[in-house]
Amino acid sequence: MNIQIFGKSKCFDTKKAERWFKERRIKFQSIDLVKYGISPGELKSVLNAVGLEALVDQKHPDAALLNYLAYDADKVEKLLDNPKLIRTPIVRNGKQATVGYAPEVWDSWS
Repeated sequence: MNIQIFGKSKCFDTKKAERWFKERRIKFQSIDLVKYGISPGELKSVLNAVGLEALVDQKHPDAALLNYLAYDADKVEKLLDNPKLIRTPIVRNGKQATVGYAPEVWDSWS
């Protein structure tokens, strides 16, 4: 497995996800979304796995602004510009991905 966890340093679910993988001694790479962002290629891979709606953090105050954008490409561009709008954690294993805390899915990856 090649696990990547994209998260925010103050996100409780990100910390839970990291702990879940540590407890099972599964190596992972942790990336701080706010500090480093996510590349367009990685974001596209996650979008193909989970879809755009699952990726948007509806709790963020600026998330409602995305509803006014007509095209998905514009929404993706906005997510790349402002990674705080992305729901975390994003856990990737190759082409597979989850958004949020999803241990039942991660169990099936091993």
